[in-house]
Amino acid sequence: MQITQENAAIAPALGVGVPESSGPGRGPYSDYKIIRRNGAVVGLEPAKISVAMTKAFLAVNGSQGAASARIREMVSGLTEAVVGALIRRQPQGGTFHIEDIQDQVELALMRSGEHDVARSYVLYRDERAKARAQEKTASKNEPGIHVVENGQRRPLDQMGLQRLVSAACDGLADAKPEAILDTTLRDLYDGVPLDEVRKSAVMAARALIEKDPAYSYVTARLLLNSIRLEVLGQEASQAEMETRYAVYFPQVIARGIAAELLDPELARFDLDKLGKALKAGRDLQFGYLGLQTLYDRYFLHVQGQRIELPQAFFMRVAMGLALKEKNREARAIEFYDVLSTFDFMSSTPTLFNSGTLRSQLSSCYLSTVSDDLEGIYEAIKENALLAKYAGGLGNDWTPVRALGAHIKGTNGKSQGVVPFLKVVNDTAVAVNQGGKRKGAVCSYLETWHLDIEEFLELRKNTGDDRRRTHDMNTANWIPDLFMKRVMENAEWTLFSPSDVRELHDKFGKSFEEAYLRYEDKAARGELKLFKKIPAVQLWRKMLSMLFETGHPWITFKDPCNLRSPQQHVKQQYVRRCGCSTTSSTSTTTRSTRRATPTCAIARWAWASWASRIACTGSGCPTPRRRRWNSPTARWR
Repeated sequence: MQITQENAAIAPALGVGVPESSGPGRGPYSDYKIIRRNGAVVGLEPAKISVAMTKAFLAVNGSQGAASARIREMVSGLTEAVVGALIRRQPQGGTFHIEDIQDQVELALMRSGEHDVARSYVLYRDERAKARAQEKTASKNEPGIHVVENGQRRPLDQMGLQRLVSAACDGLADAKPEAILDTTLRDLYDGVPLDEVRKSAVMAARALIEKDPAYSYVTARLLLNSIRLEVLGQEASQAEMETRYAVYFPQVIARGIAAELLDPELARFDLDKLGKALKAGRDLQFGYLGLQTLYDRYFLHVQGQRIELPQAFFMRVAMGLALKEKNREARAIEFYDVLSTFDFMSSTPTLFNSGTLRSQLSSCYLSTVSDDLEGIYEAIKENALLAKYAGGLGNDWTPVRALGAHIKGTNGKSQGVVPFLKVVNDTAVAVNQGGKRKGAVCSYLETWHLDIEEFLELRKNTGDDRRRTHDMNTANWIPDLFMKRVMENAEWTLFSPSDVRELHDKFGKSFEEAYLRYEDKAARGELKLFKKIPAVQLWRKMLSMLFETGHPWITFKDPCNLRSPQQHVKQQYVRRCGCSTTSSTSTTTRSTRRATPTCAIARWAWASWASRIACTGSGCPTPRRRRWNSPTARWR
């Protein structure tokens, strides 16, 4: 059934509830633009979407449908759904093609169950598409698309755009440049800035990644072309970069030093030698997500303009790692080779800071918070300063006295650890590693601490928000004795650390003996502040909170200490786990109260190393490969 042409006043007559248009820059949709089929750019007006859907309903239900309350409500709801779907795709504002809106209308009609209306709408679109195709064939003097660059208007170089897209698909049999080119041209409009043409090509290729992974590499190559233009000031092909890298590399080091971003010591390297060692072909290893992440977070920039290309970035990191080596050019090239081939990858702080004036390369820092106000805020201050340069944080809050414990200095009672943990949480949000990524902190508390029950609920979405830490990781530091009590269905006693100081520093058998002594003291009335709770009840709460919020993580105190390979270190033990990632506690380390332990994470790509395992037996099918010699950090 063909949709009849109705007057645009249908929507007001039906009483469809859509936002009214307002003046330029003041409307709720002023950041969104629509590209019409003739290339004109207009504002997003939900009322026009309502008119189109109303016509579709009237074409099926007849003109009497204009008085239907059901149709009014249906059109209003569908309009909100269509506009909402568009805004979710580009929440910060952007440009949509008219076809995108019609696709969303069609999808909304189908999802609402109005299949007859949807069918009519699809047929109408098909008829109009055929009519436009005929008109386009008949018209021989149709004006082309013009682009604007540096204030100058000129025709779009479609052949150049086609060469760019075809080069990005080169060597990728499953990637078709025609699909990318057609979508790119469809989304352009007359007078579009040239930068938007390049972005449109990237977005068109990105939309195809879900259909074939090969388009991830195509998208990365198109993005790489834009990055080269930003860094070098002109476009450069992959073949040209084989020689451009050697010329460009000394320049970027000099520019980084002049901008006070890089260590002046880097200028003392043989930059010509290092520049010639850069392999432009390794740029093609990147998928879209990896290259976009490097561009957004890792490449150095001066006033928002990137100055690093991928291979220069890896070499800058390698130079920072090789600063103290004897033959540092050779060592830098070795580091560069394993980094740029993705065989080995340093952690984010190393990639951020290597070779810079603040070469903080450690991944994680661990600290124990002391039981006094000065020590608590000193720990929070250290968190902020360490997070500033991308350090991850692990805080042991077990020594801090529990809620209701006596404070001798004021003759008052403590508020426990939770209010301070809220400050830690907000500090992690405020100091977000230089704006490059969210701050990362994890707070640990032992299971016998009197505040453990409230600690378990810190990540809940309900309750008093002043006692919640939605952005901070938490972990439960569990002794084996607690698990024994769970198995025996026995009671577990909670203490304030101000009354049981030695428990924090003990593990294994010595912890069990000390814990039992304090339970006896509590039973005799020598300790006033304690609480008994069924161990199974507390264990169930741990598991339910872990299932509900993903926190606190469960970490076991005694196995970490008893199985630690650092048993030769005297008078130290694993006070808490460290290097806490977004989903787990990945490593542990020993520490003392006065020391701040650190760790540096790196990752080996074991899959790519599988074929490089040294073979010493006779008849080995592969030759012996180089091996890593850790004491000298050299290849053999």
